[in-house]
Amino acid sequence: MFTFAALFMKMNQIYLSLGSNAGDRLAQLNNAIEFLKETVEVIIISSVYETAAWGNTNQPSFLNLVLLVLTNDAAGNFMNNLLLLEEKMGRVRHKKWEARIIDIDILYFNNEIITEENLIIPHPHLHERKFVLEPLAEIAPELLHPILKMNSVQLLHNCTDQLQVKKLQHA
Repeated sequence: MFTFAALFMKMNQIYLSLGSNAGDRLAQLNNAIEFLKETVEVIIISSVYETAAWGNTNQPSFLNLVLLVLTNDAAGNFMNNLLLLEEKMGRVRHKKWEARIIDIDILYFNNEIITEENLIIPHPHLHERKFVLEPLAEIAPELLHPILKMNSVQLLHNCTDQLQVKKLQHA
């Protein structure tokens, strides 16, 4: 699943989770993808899924998707760029798990395990969230979690999250 450019240089494969529950949720997801395309190569995009909010459930439901991108950026720099993109789109961080225009999480960065103050990869809650696992299993069913040693389908099967995840459409 590599592009021509990836054959000539070592590009980092990054799986991202995108979510929105404020404003025109689908437009926010599509805008984020268009902004990402300015700096990364988007390889595959999952279908869009709808689910109730996770964590703070007293807010509108989310639309979520997962995508695979390629970049030459290092993990820390890439994370900083994602935070700038969220800010550019109007996200303001007040408290954890509040309604948001856009939320972009790094799920995997290659098969690396990174534990830094502001960056933990694989995403520490990835295996607990059906709204992430459903679209991830759609586009990368055999992708292996480097710590848990289970693929996306196995993680989804073992997930205890009870929130209903509804597949809507392709982004």
